[in-house]
Amino acid sequence: MVKENQLSEAIEAALDKKALDSVVLELGELCSFTDYFLVCTGTSSRHIQSISDNIAEVLKREGVRPLHIEGYSEGEWILLDYVDFVIHIFSTRAREFYDLERLWRAGKRHDAQQFLEQRMLTK
Repeated sequence: MVKENQLSEAIEAALDKKALDSVVLELGELCSFTDYFLVCTGTSSRHIQSISDNIAEVLKREGVRPLHIEGYSEGEWILLDYVDFVIHIFSTRAREFYDLERLWRAGKRHDAQQFLEQRMLTK
């Protein structure tokens, strides 16, 4: 499974659980540790954990497991590190505070749904 396909699966899994404001940041030319960030928001700790669980379950079925998971028990900001892409699932408050989109504004920003549609057109 190619990294863009894995990322697409992760986006679909997040959207299936009603993740809000889902954005893909292309970072391949800017950093050495990953190619993409998927950034999204959940409405509560349980919702954030549910999004994380669904992503992990979908990718696990494809034989892909995260290298590292952070923040699951707190449920304010869960990070799933899949090496080629990193998923950040935030509460609204945490997303505004850390503002990853501003910190990584040099990366190309895509609405996650549009990223999926673009991938479908190129297949």
